[in-house]
Amino acid sequence: MRELSIIENGAMLITGDRITHVGSRQEIDRHVDAAADYEVIDAGGRVVMPGFVDAHTHPVFAGRRAGEFEERALGVTYQEIAARGGGIQSTVRATRQGTLDELVVAGKRYADWFLRTGTTTVEAKSGYGLTVEDEIKILEAIKRLDSETTLRYVPTFLGAHDIPPEYKSRRDEYVSLLIGEMLPRVAGETLAEYCDVFCEDKVFTNDESRKILSAATHQGLGLRMHADQLSLSGGAKLAAELGTVTADHLEYTDSDGIAVLKSAGVQPVLLPGSVYALGSSRYPAAREMIDAGLAVVLATDFNPGSSPTPSMTMILSLASTHMKMTPAESITASTINAAHTLNRGDYLGSLEPGKIADFVIHDCQDYRDLAYFFGVEHPGKVFAGGKLVYQR
Repeated sequence: MRELSIIENGAMLITGDRITHVGSRQEIDRHVDAAADYEVIDAGGRVVMPGFVDAHTHPVFAGRRAGEFEERALGVTYQEIAARGGGIQSTVRATRQGTLDELVVAGKRYADWFLRTGTTTVEAKSGYGLTVEDEIKILEAIKRLDSETTLRYVPTFLGAHDIPPEYKSRRDEYVSLLIGEMLPRVAGETLAEYCDVFCEDKVFTNDESRKILSAATHQGLGLRMHADQLSLSGGAKLAAELGTVTADHLEYTDSDGIAVLKSAGVQPVLLPGSVYALGSSRYPAAREMIDAGLAVVLATDFNPGSSPTPSMTMILSLASTHMKMTPAESITASTINAAHTLNRGDYLGSLEPGKIADFVIHDCQDYRDLAYFFGVEHPGKVFAGGKLVYQR
């Protein structure tokens, strides 16, 4: 993860939306037909990198929770807010009231935020509807955003984000609704590539999570999982048992959990932004995971409550200061490793011949500056599929 394959005075040749050659400027010049009609983009000695791949986001929702943010600043905990109907349920109420068009309009604003901070691909979860029609509405919004913006979206069904209030006294019925109606509808309309579950004793238990994810497998969906975020509930071990693609959060995962993730080939997706935003100090054991040989991933967990940031460079800074990841490891974790969790490693996540030309010109001369100078929007130009999609 520390080997970035840096090319000094490097260059790329791009044809259409694909990279055809990568090497030194002298090498690339030999491949350019002097008579051809082409454009030269001079990065001026700046860092050129793949677009970030954000492998855990919740980018479609209505409403905002700035009031809850203020309450947490005054000492009210996230759990206390959730217990009185705030938190996820607050966003669920607002999102249920929003129309599809309203969700798309809001989503386009957030898409611009991702692009301007250098992210060109996001994994996008539903989970703020918690009814059949509202979950479908969110996934349809994600589909529209993928076609109507230059940000790439990979859709994930997260109907198991929370137990809706109308089902609090009949949890089994909601699990049955997820398995019997939501999953077949989502799969039948090809609205998602993955299914995710918030596995936690006070949300979906291990047994409930196993049932939902097993049903998702039968529907042909890949598996992801929120695991061990609020307690050591056995989420990492369940992810290993089921062979999920990722286990996300992992703040409480211990050495045994890390070992089983490694043996099962499950990639950890670490979300330091949510730890920071909730005022916690319990960050996941990134150093131990990397030392164990796990292909660690970093993501923003962008959402209106526990991690309201689209900035991957902020996440890189947190990874170094609070999880002792080197800047090089963080870049690997937010590009090529992340692309592989989305089954897109063959054509996204690095700058290589044959891959899609998603790249960013950062206004710095050293890649370590991305994490070192935090709170700065480093991208000067962002390209997706070889086209300029953002310029500062």
